[in-house]
Amino acid sequence: MVNSNSTKPQKTALLLAQRIVRDIEQQGLGPGEKLPPERLMMDSYDAGRGTLRESLRFLELQGVLSFKPGPGGGPVIRRPTADSLGTTLALLLQFDHARYRVVVEARAAFEPLMAQLAAERITADRLGELEQTLVDMEAGLTDAEVYLDANRRFHRTIAWASDNSLFGFLVDAMVGAMDISGHTQGIEYPARRRQSVLKAHRGIYEAIAGARPAEAGEAMGAHVGEYLAYAERKYPEALDKPITWNI
Repeated sequence: MVNSNSTKPQKTALLLAQRIVRDIEQQGLGPGEKLPPERLMMDSYDAGRGTLRESLRFLELQGVLSFKPGPGGGPVIRRPTADSLGTTLALLLQFDHARYRVVVEARAAFEPLMAQLAAERITADRLGELEQTLVDMEAGLTDAEVYLDANRRFHRTIAWASDNSLFGFLVDAMVGAMDISGHTQGIEYPARRRQSVLKAHRGIYEAIAGARPAEAGEAMGAHVGEYLAYAERKYPEALDKPITWNI
């Protein structure tokens, strides 16, 4: 007996896209390498031209492929980024009428764990990157653009230093599509606020560098909590702004 609640079969083009990605992985192909010509792929996958092109177009939209024009051109493998994830998240939140507050609340939930894991797992290279964000942030105390860039890189570096790629991609998506600093929502960082954030970042860095997970998590929790309190006090309207997909 067929279950009436069973999901519909996936479209042929999506199933073919999955096969292509699986073959890329199994064959050890990497960014910059080309896929076979269209005719060979049609024969190899026993697929029509329309289905194959739909599959390749889907993979292009997901950042897996790009297309090189001209003679000798064709589909070229890329390394996907968090851009597609950021777009999807922003659209989902926009259609759910979500406010910027949900971004801050989510950060308060997972960033302390990220900091704990980073204190346990960070590599020497990542630690150097994290320290550089402090140097750049201090240099940007009188330059908002430099300061905000260093601020975002600090949180992204910790996310990837956690050695948990889901955290890494999630924070990349939030930085790119929703601006975790809140600046695009209208939250400003006057000189006194910049000094306060820099001090908090230094405390988190020292706990991570000293391999003190509990302290790192507590410091990050306090930092994000203080950010929410600051926004509530100074820019409540920014927290209530709807999230929209911007490019």
